Amino acid sequence: MSRKPTKGYFVRGQFVALGSELDQELKRELKGSAEMSKTDLKKYSDRLQQLGESLLTLRTDLMQKLDLSEKLQDAVAEARRITNFEGRRRQMQYIGKLMRGVDEDTLAAVEAALDEQNKGSAKGTLSLHLAEQWRDRLIADDEALTQWLQLDAGADVQQLRALIRQARKDAQATQAQERPGEAVRHGKAYREIFQTVKAALNQDAGHPAGSTENEEHP
Repeated sequence: MSRKPTKGYFVRGQFVALGSELDQELKRELKGSAEMSKTDLKKYSDRLQQLGESLLTLRTDLMQKLDLSEKLQDAVAEARRITNFEGRRRQMQYIGKLMRGVDEDTLAAVEAALDEQNKGSAKGTLSLHLAEQWRDRLIADDEALTQWLQLDAGADVQQLRALIRQARKDAQATQAQERPGEAVRHGKAYREIFQTVKAALNQDAGHPAGSTENEEHP
């Protein structure tokens, strides 16, 4: 009597009989991957969209190091120029679509570039705060100048003392004229002390003067 053929299917050249242990195992794996795919696909899509949006804020020097397609670079440049809300939204969707064609190594490089930029911004902010503190101490306390000269042995002491004296005079004149609710206005000497201190701190940290931030704080 002829034997009834076993029903089944082939996986990578291997026959899998329906109902067999291997069949049940493959179905469990398939079901698990299908359940995960919905969640993973959403996370992956969100990641690509966020990275695409972050490219708009990435510095030019860091962007140039990335292996991005010319089409994606042009799309990012165009998104930076668009001011209309709806136009920008559509452009960002287009960028998100282009990001799907970026390989994992390049995506990792984008994330690394963004991390490098964020760390640099944090260091720059800390340097500014430190310069602000030293400026205020130098103007408020004579002892602060002695302490500062221990950090900046090459400082022009006479010029710094002159700036401090002028900043104190400006502060007294401003206090006499200011009205309640008005923003405090500072003179040129106040700003020059900040720039002098900031330049010295940047140089001490191994950066050329003005390399972190060129912002003049009030």
